[in-house]
Amino acid sequence: MKILGLDYGDARIGVAISDELGWTAQGLEVIERRKEGAELKRIAELVSQHEVEEVVVGLPKNMNGTIGPRGEICKAFAEQLHEMLQVPVHLWDERLTTVSAHRTLIEADVSRKKRKGVVDKMAASLILQNYLDSKSKK
Repeated sequence: MKILGLDYGDARIGVAISDELGWTAQGLEVIERRKEGAELKRIAELVSQHEVEEVVVGLPKNMNGTIGPRGEICKAFAEQLHEMLQVPVHLWDERLTTVSAHRTLIEADVSRKKRKGVVDKMAASLILQNYLDSKSKK
């Protein structure tokens, strides 16, 4: 069963996908949010193409665990996805995933220009991998 992971942002959406067994997450692509609704269409295409059965959307929480305005936007996006795709859509705490992705890329000596193109995909991979790891512990 494949699971899609999304790092939802104002300008871009990072996309990751699990392997068939749900053990590992791999970055898939970055969707540029240029035209209203085009990102939803692309996500629907990916769900169909990869036979995805669940979607995980990163939920940005404040460090104290509360949900702020950005988190509310992600919750609304997740609800919209669920209605459109008719598959389970889970919200997953994404605190510090983008920071961690940036740090990893800097340590790997990836240039600032190249980091911009992959950081969202890497953050989506971290969100999805954390979700998969939590499921395997149950």
